[in-house]
Amino acid sequence: MMQPGSNNYFPAGKRVAVVTGGNRGIGLEICRQLADNGVAVVLTARDEERGAGAAAAIRRLGLSEVMFHQLDVADYSSAARLADFIKHKFGKLDILVNNAGILGVTFQFDDSDLEKPIEGKSANEALEWLSQQTVETNEHAEECLRINYHGTKNAVQALLPLLQSSPDGRIVIVSSIYGKLSFFSGDELKEELNDVDKLSEERLDELAELFVDDFKNGELESRGWPAKGDGFVAYKASKALLHAYTRVLARKHAPSLRVNCVHPGYVKTEMTRGTGELTVEEGAAGPVTVALSPPGGATGVFFFRTEPASLLLRVKHGNLESHGGDRSAIGKCVGQRRRMRTNRNRFLKICHRHES
Repeated sequence: MMQPGSNNYFPAGKRVAVVTGGNRGIGLEICRQLADNGVAVVLTARDEERGAGAAAAIRRLGLSEVMFHQLDVADYSSAARLADFIKHKFGKLDILVNNAGILGVTFQFDDSDLEKPIEGKSANEALEWLSQQTVETNEHAEECLRINYHGTKNAVQALLPLLQSSPDGRIVIVSSIYGKLSFFSGDELKEELNDVDKLSEERLDELAELFVDDFKNGELESRGWPAKGDGFVAYKASKALLHAYTRVLARKHAPSLRVNCVHPGYVKTEMTRGTGELTVEEGAAGPVTVALSPPGGATGVFFFRTEPASLLLRVKHGNLESHGGDRSAIGKCVGQRRRMRTNRNRFLKICHRHES
């Protein structure tokens, strides 16, 4: 639901952004940074109480043009209700940041016992250790694809007409280097996912269904998917599908709409159990930079934070071994970013309070 009394938050002519999964972690900080850059923000989350509380916390920082609207990305009717609200209130949408997502695993440890096993480990070593402490069931795989892949598509499909009504609409998908094709075990599947000229949304939907079937049948590696023993298998598959979806969308809607995906870095959040090497402020900077890039910039690009990168680069634990791509695609964007107010200590408390 919309927050009561929120109709006065958004002056006419403002750029309007929707952020999914905005009630905590990187999503919450993306909302704050967008608002700090003069964008009117609709913060969305599945949980109404937490979402409304998160939006109120940002407004208490003096960033008044932030409001909450409920959204369950796994439910298309929920996305349609959000789109109906945006249409009647604003008539268009300028920025959609798809941040909502899950790891699709259960960790085999209690968070209170986490400190000792990772003591003395680097961030990459801690991530490697975490990946080996997971349980992934059939239910995990289904839920991960339903939220990460289909949920992102639900939000995009419901809001696409409103983005097309903007003079400079853009979609930013918060992704991960875990979606890079170097994690896949089969060259044929890698080639298919990398061949954007032959891919379609329908084929990606088929591949999402095939992944779940192959997971249930114990045929992941033989079918070319990431190996189950390496951890976060459904997460990797969902993000790889999103990378391909990004490129399909970008090709279909260029040049009127810009669609990019961003790996924010290895960030200290609840999802990483606090083992990341970046703060949420640093992690949110990549998606925000791409969202606020000047008109006429890159589309269909995978960004490693603010740097364009290849989808085929090798990955060593949490880091790219090398970067590639046209750095000029985002160079102007970095140079023109506005200075962001931090209010660091106060906002860190807000992030902690509203994370579940």
